[in-house]
Amino acid sequence: MRAYVFPGQGAQFEGMGSDLYERSALAKELFDQANEILGFKITDVMFSGSMEDLKQTKVTQPAIFLHSTIMTKMAGDLFQPDAVAGHSLGEFSALVANGVLSFEDGLTLVKERAFAMQEACEHQESTMAAIIGLEDEKVAEICEAIDEIVVPANFNCPGQLVISGSKAGIELAVEQMTAAGAMRAIVLPVGGAFHSPLMASAGKRLANAIEAANFHDTKCPVYQNVTAMPTTDVDIIRENLITQLTAPVKWTHTIQQMLEDGVTDFTEVGGTGKVLRGMIRRINRKTPTETLVV
Repeated sequence: MRAYVFPGQGAQFEGMGSDLYERSALAKELFDQANEILGFKITDVMFSGSMEDLKQTKVTQPAIFLHSTIMTKMAGDLFQPDAVAGHSLGEFSALVANGVLSFEDGLTLVKERAFAMQEACEHQESTMAAIIGLEDEKVAEICEAIDEIVVPANFNCPGQLVISGSKAGIELAVEQMTAAGAMRAIVLPVGGAFHSPLMASAGKRLANAIEAANFHDTKCPVYQNVTAMPTTDVDIIRENLITQLTAPVKWTHTIQQMLEDGVTDFTEVGGTGKVLRGMIRRINRKTPTETLVV
């Protein structure tokens, strides 16, 4: 069984998508359509912008979504997944690739998600931090003991967890994680506390957009971040997409579940093509991984 996996924020790179635009009429059409849907020329930022330009949440999310989904469109009939999953934002790319959302509806939801998250970030100073070399249980224990909003946000792979919360809470957590023996505890250059209770206002705005979008039957199971379990139920998919903004990304558990369910090969679609492959190899070194080439 082959699963296709889709990256989230952090997989961007300078010039992303320019080669697709130049050599594919389909890609050009989709990128031009995206400029209209978004209301600004994201192609200018993607093709010519700096890494600093690409780090803006309102740019990063649609840029990564576009790169992944356009690649699957270009692959045509060669794209035949037995299962799909996406890391955070990548879940929207996975749902378009899986036929649950149209390209237009998927991009519209990503646009709403990005702006809602940006807006939530502006309400309170917040951030995230990567914790390397500390057991998940110990990280969760330290977070819970801090008298600030600090929660585990991304269970990426064994020994690599991202925490999310208020700026003061994250600074305290980084000190305590280091004292507890973490190899590294680093505050990340992100706009806010994604996958934490501080994104609750963004969840309300996104919920309205999701309710208005057209969802279709799945072509194959999608493994969602919130539960790490497969589903083909559209109502569950909708609910999990909303919950995802304030809940942790259970990526380690997702990959383990996919392997238990018979997935034998993983193909990463979009972005640098290396982020999720690296995590998967840390979860199970024997699992074959590759990058989609179109």
